[in-house]
Amino acid sequence: MSTGTGHESSLHRALKFRYAGEGETEIIRGSYVCDGLSPAGELIEVQTGSFGPLKAKIPELVKSGKVRIIHPIITRKIIERYDPAGTLISRRTSPRKGTIWDLFKVLIYAPDLPLLEDLVIELALVETEERRIRDGRGSWRRGGDSIVDRILTRYGESVSLIRPADYRLFVPFRDGESFTVKELGERARIPTAIARKTLYVLTRIDLVERIEKRGNSWVYRIRRSRKKTATAKKTTKGKRT
Repeated sequence: MSTGTGHESSLHRALKFRYAGEGETEIIRGSYVCDGLSPAGELIEVQTGSFGPLKAKIPELVKSGKVRIIHPIITRKIIERYDPAGTLISRRTSPRKGTIWDLFKVLIYAPDLPLLEDLVIELALVETEERRIRDGRGSWRRGGDSIVDRILTRYGESVSLIRPADYRLFVPFRDGESFTVKELGERARIPTAIARKTLYVLTRIDLVERIEKRGNSWVYRIRRSRKKTATAKKTTKGKRT
């Protein structure tokens, strides 16, 4: 059985209670524990990291009803560093600003999920505080600091992806227009690595197709059988916690 709240961050907990609303939390469905059940009967699963663990879990959960995956995109992050005694050493704003394209960093590990009926993937754009301790046990990228908690400080816009056609949002080209990974990166102003992950997922869900090679690069276009319109929904929350 999957784990419950043993190592749950404040960010995860805040999202769980926000989306479960007046419903229940920690719901057991078969051999899995789901984060919540909304008053409307929708299962809520908050996933702050890779979607790999959801590859088997979500197909089982949708057998018992509608499921909404909440994935936070951190658009602004304050980093606080503490010494082992708990004294604040520094506080700064991270230069890294997340965007909805970050979805493909995690969705690439379960690229077929958008094909499931009764599944919504909601991107929650949020601001957070990340608290670190200088214990020498963390990643070398953080100078050995360990992350002890992530705290949600502000809700922003959200984007709900309901069906494969909604992912048309991530193809800034006209129907029939061809493009490469590099050209997607340039048009969307995202790193080539993210553009490559994006097109891998969009190919898996049959939204785009490879049509030929141009030199060493694959050329893509939107599949002609797809509808021109999408139903991705956006809302603006803007509420501070």
